[in-house]
Amino acid sequence: MKIVEIAEATETLAKYASGLAQEPVIITSNGQPIAALVTLENVDIETISLSTNPKFIELIEQSRAKRRSEGGVSSEEMRRRLGLNKSNRSS
Repeated sequence: MKIVEIAEATETLAKYASGLAQEPVIITSNGQPIAALVTLENVDIETISLSTNPKFIELIEQSRAKRRSEGGVSSEEMRRRLGLNKSNRSS
């Protein structure tokens, strides 16, 4: 892992990104991590956008809290409600 203090980060972004296959780059400010450059695999722009969106994260947390407090519907129950059975499912 390469650690770079932001005040000393003089290389271009392209230069830092070129070595990501070997190791991530952690950007620090006064010794505290503030950003990371890492390789991404099997991810799209929409996924990244949603996973860093505070409103979306809050919505997911609210949904999880509701499920914990009120319970949820199992996949088997949902299949029953939709009239699906094991022979209708794809592998």
